[in-house]
Amino acid sequence: MADQISLKVVQKIAAVARERWDALVGGATPFLKWDWLDSLERSGCVNEQTGWLPHHIVVEKGGELVAACPMYLKLHSMGEFVFDYEWAEAAHRSGIQYYPKMLVGVPFTPVTGNRFLTAEGEDRGPLIQFMGQALAKIAGDNKISSVHVNFCLADERAALEAVGFFPRNGIQYHWQNRKFSSFDDYLASFRSDRRNKVKRERREVMQRGITIRAYEGAELTRDHLRTMFRLYKGHVDRLYYGRQYLTREFFDALHQRFAANLSLMLAEREGKIIAGTFNVRDDKAMYGRYWGCSEEHPFLHFNVCYYSAIEHSIKLGLDRFVAGAGGSFKQLRGLDPEHTTSMHYIVDGKFRRAVAGFLEQEREMIRRKRDMLLDHSQLKRLAEEP
Repeated sequence: MADQISLKVVQKIAAVARERWDALVGGATPFLKWDWLDSLERSGCVNEQTGWLPHHIVVEKGGELVAACPMYLKLHSMGEFVFDYEWAEAAHRSGIQYYPKMLVGVPFTPVTGNRFLTAEGEDRGPLIQFMGQALAKIAGDNKISSVHVNFCLADERAALEAVGFFPRNGIQYHWQNRKFSSFDDYLASFRSDRRNKVKRERREVMQRGITIRAYEGAELTRDHLRTMFRLYKGHVDRLYYGRQYLTREFFDALHQRFAANLSLMLAEREGKIIAGTFNVRDDKAMYGRYWGCSEEHPFLHFNVCYYSAIEHSIKLGLDRFVAGAGGSFKQLRGLDPEHTTSMHYIVDGKFRRAVAGFLEQEREMIRRKRDMLLDHSQLKRLAEEP
């Protein structure tokens, strides 16, 4: 295959025509769309100053774009949600310069999906392997410590594992639509004690005069997006570990270019927006990303972030709601643990063997943890349902 196709690196997504890139996206998540990636670059969210330097991979055959992947040269490990800080420290102790490293993924977005885009009709597995081998060679030739492919698909794992990448598993909490036709159907899927607690949490918010509504597409105004930015920034600023990754310019750009894939859950009290979540969606799933509030109320967070998003997902007939990284409390709201996968290539042989050993132990630990969490699911088992 190598003598039939060519690969190059472009340092901005705008170097590829929007229609050519999006022709590869197909059914991938909206985060792979040209407008999303370009908005991150144009608004200053990813650049040398923020430690995310775009180096996207583009593969052509006979002048036609047949494959691509979003790739960044990383100067740190922030904003990735697959944590390798201990690897960086171990590399430093061994005299290995860990940064910069290469990352294939979507900045600040812990959502599983295609990391390697391939054209319809092309043999996907060999193309993924071709790009994986090219990434490993680029790292070796340029004395870059490692290549990381975060939140990838099963077929990408198989293809990359065949060319020397190691798999790493994680856990996220996802809501699955069991063919619900209403929020009451969703409530009926809980065990009785948890069902009553969810009802109480919903009732508490309504009794405080708070209403929550979804705003999407043409309904969204620039003021909605700017309000959401202020809520997001306020939340980040209040956290001692918080880090603002996104700019107001990014929110403005999404209003202009990406509204069809946005879904904001906004909470109002006495005519004022007091809380909201920023979600992205397609025709299959809702992806929860950012939250913020200007007033504190009991259970407001759970109602805005989870119950309203799930209720809206049921209304739209979506298959699932992906609530982002962390938060075992999500399981109490009907989101059960699912595995995530990332793939890693380490250049230095000794360090590579050490990471491989660590990952083998970690995968077993993650498997046992998910089994344990599923044993404590708040949802009825399918056999228990009438």
